[in-house]
Amino acid sequence: MARNRTLGRLGIVGAGGALAVGVLLAAIRARTDDTAARLLDTLRRERVESTSDVGGAGTDTPDTTDLPAPVRRYLDRVLPDEPPLVRSVRLRQTGEFRLGDADSPWKPMTATQHYTVDPPGFVWDARVDLVPCLSVRVADAFVGGAGTLEATLLSVVTVADAPRSPELDEGELSRYLAEMVWFPTAFLPGHGVSWEPRDDRSARATLSHRGSTATVVFHFDETGEITRVTADRWRETGHGEYERRPWTGRFHDYREVNGFRVPTAAEVAWTLPTGDLPYWRATIDDVAYDPLATAGQGSATSSAPNSE
Repeated sequence: MARNRTLGRLGIVGAGGALAVGVLLAAIRARTDDTAARLLDTLRRERVESTSDVGGAGTDTPDTTDLPAPVRRYLDRVLPDEPPLVRSVRLRQTGEFRLGDADSPWKPMTATQHYTVDPPGFVWDARVDLVPCLSVRVADAFVGGAGTLEATLLSVVTVADAPRSPELDEGELSRYLAEMVWFPTAFLPGHGVSWEPRDDRSARATLSHRGSTATVVFHFDETGEITRVTADRWRETGHGEYERRPWTGRFHDYREVNGFRVPTAAEVAWTLPTGDLPYWRATIDDVAYDPLATAGQGSATSSAPNSE
């Protein structure tokens, strides 16, 4: 669920596809995206250090009695009996991304996303195809309490690099909180999320980490599943300036993965004065739990989403 204001400016680079792509293509494809690799390595080290400090995650399911009623129903719905506590996750996504305004075309996108729990963090490593043989590599992340958004053309030329700011940090933490639907044990007591009841079909969640605080409202359907999230998030307006705008994420097509019920399709949108601006939509092709685990920290388990 990456932001698209900064990336919207990339629409102008499409014409650059003609500049010697044929000559450079082989060398360019051989290069890796250093930003995503560096962020992922930092995320992995932070996860290992945190696990060492606390002696590993427990196995007892926390008491959910004090949670709002819709949250309790949701956890009963999506978690197996005595669920293993998820420590890290990897998702593979296929979908489309919109660069620009509501009149801009959707572009094909593939992405791999890693998350950690305790401490919260993620790295979203995506490729957006502008035209054949011309793509943008995007690294969107929340690592060590800091937000990052960098985009490179053909994994070589930096075309967007959001400066560090409290707004960026909070926005990335908000994204993380909204996407915890893919590793729902993180909603259990003991992982930093505090809940405020609203009504029988919604509850407000708040998560703080290293000076940033994010608040997201979760909306539940009649089965107890989360189908929508809403928040007032920071949206970049240009030149490093931000404004708060309503933001909505929608989840659907829940399926069972390693005993958890998780959505396998989603889309997100900003609400602007001119109307809604959807900018990301995708399906989840694969989910792997604890893919960052190392020797002595437990074995990895993984599964692709299965149809019921």
